[in-house]
Amino acid sequence: MIPLFDLTRQYKEIKEEIINAIDNVLSSGRVILGPEVEKLEKTIADFIGVKYGVGVANGSDALVIALRAMGIQEEDKVITTPYTFFATASSIVRNKGIPIFVDVDKETYNIDLNQVENVLKKEKVFGIIPVHLFGRTVNLEDLNFLKEKYGIKILEDCAQSIGSEGIINNTVKKSGSIGDASIFSFFPTKNLGAYGDGGLIVTNDENIYQNAKSLRVHGTKKKYFHDEIGYNSRLDELQAAILNVKFKYIKKWTEKRIEISKKYAKEFEKRKLDLKYPKTSGKLKVHVFHQYVVEFGSNEKREKVKRHLASKGIGTSIYYPVPLHLQNCFKYLGYKEGSLPVSEKLSKTTLALPIFPELSFEEVEIIVDEIEKALRR
Repeated sequence: MIPLFDLTRQYKEIKEEIINAIDNVLSSGRVILGPEVEKLEKTIADFIGVKYGVGVANGSDALVIALRAMGIQEEDKVITTPYTFFATASSIVRNKGIPIFVDVDKETYNIDLNQVENVLKKEKVFGIIPVHLFGRTVNLEDLNFLKEKYGIKILEDCAQSIGSEGIINNTVKKSGSIGDASIFSFFPTKNLGAYGDGGLIVTNDENIYQNAKSLRVHGTKKKYFHDEIGYNSRLDELQAAILNVKFKYIKKWTEKRIEISKKYAKEFEKRKLDLKYPKTSGKLKVHVFHQYVVEFGSNEKREKVKRHLASKGIGTSIYYPVPLHLQNCFKYLGYKEGSLPVSEKLSKTTLALPIFPELSFEEVEIIVDEIEKALRR
């Protein structure tokens, strides 16, 4: 058995530290918005290179609260990608905004910023939510150019990309560092994952910071005095303690993911297999491989490989089987099959293979061997 993702291997390595961290929280009696949350907020903000962090209950809430803290109004239009997790687009609708879906680049799978600019030339738009998909950074220089040229808001969705990098003005920047606000998810499968839900908003804007802090606790800046109707969305103190332990290993775990991706690439190249796979080069961490996603020439090939790997006990997943513009709940927006062809093709031809820091090179060889057997049938 080779799972798509395995929390248990990692836990065995850091079990004692995790148990001590949990015991410290419970022994202190401070279990809601305590020092562990404050420490994590500062740690992640410093890591990204921004001033402020606000811990919230999960990544989905982080998107909703960040947009609202940024000042979105009813019927404001927000551009985003259809090839991502549902929460990205639903956060716009939950704030009574209107999503505008723009297709993705066929090489990076990230939102096509040229198409974004075409929309900005024609329509008044509140902002953009670019997603650094599967751990690969959207082109930060181009994103920053659009922000400055069109005066729009940017909310970076970094749920899958903690630690990924890009370049602006010949300077290395982390994903999450150039938006008006950015969000992170600590869902257990993420590169920095909790043992439950968790999320974080980061920003350089003090108004957004103060708004987000208030919104996460029912719209209060002073207890029992409510300026607006907010949410009950606090990052749990226990989860923050766990994440503070895990953060010490994020660099090592990221480097291991990149090494595993290079091993996959080497094995695919050696066998000359008929599939498209991500490649890495240089020291810049453009891709931190939250997922390792390969692309086949057809839906039939993808399904054949998926079935064969399942028969051998090898886990895979499809991200994402139905692009957001074709979801039933978004029918009212008027998109049809064929509206965004790259996203639609990827939904039918891509497959996520196992990747996590504890995956062995021997297991990668087994996975690639079985893919070769399936393709050569």
